Amino acid sequence: MAKMKDFKQRFYYLCLSIFINAAGNALAISSNLGSAVWTGSAVNLSKMVNIPLGTTLFLYGIIVTLSNQLLLGQFDRRRFFSNLLFTLPFSYLVQFSEWIFDSLGVPTYDFWWRVILDIIGLFCVAMAVSMYSRANLIMHPNDDLAYIIRFKFTHGSAVISQWLSYIPPVIITGACFLLTGNIYATNFGTVFALVFQGAMMKWSDTHAFPALKHHVDL
Repeated sequence: MAKMKDFKQRFYYLCLSIFINAAGNALAISSNLGSAVWTGSAVNLSKMVNIPLGTTLFLYGIIVTLSNQLLLGQFDRRRFFSNLLFTLPFSYLVQFSEWIFDSLGVPTYDFWWRVILDIIGLFCVAMAVSMYSRANLIMHPNDDLAYIIRFKFTHGSAVISQWLSYIPPVIITGACFLLTGNIYATNFGTVFALVFQGAMMKWSDTHAFPALKHHVDL
């Protein structure tokens, strides 16, 4: 009975975190002042190859899911399918949420209002990642990458693991800029996320929904 109660709690926070994460990413994109690092690189890739953002995010998810299996050193069936299960609805939920914020006129707001909304969006992303990392039922493959690095290679450091997981999207964004001469969704907010997301996750681990504890399975 205790296990069932624990599962219900973890499942509730998982569902809540998916909506918070998608809305936070979309708000940062819509503010046009820089989004989370992975999302920003997906926006740039989407613009370069001219395919919808949701589809780009989903393809990202497939590639990172495969990379996670290589890092684990063995095929983890539960992790493989749960990564894909997360990324499919999440990818298109981001696209839909961005459409809502754009429709509300967020890109036209005054600069300082957009700065505030950008920071709120990025904080929501970090908080959501902390929530479903602790629940550890299913995770977005990008965040599972940081989770694997955190508990397998960096002795539990949220900050260092987050920085290491950002290396691929930073390279992709740089490559897109070199090939097109344009850069999108990469601005103040991207630097803010690059520097502070690990710290915001660490704060969220103990302050945002503290009843939810880490369920480590590595």
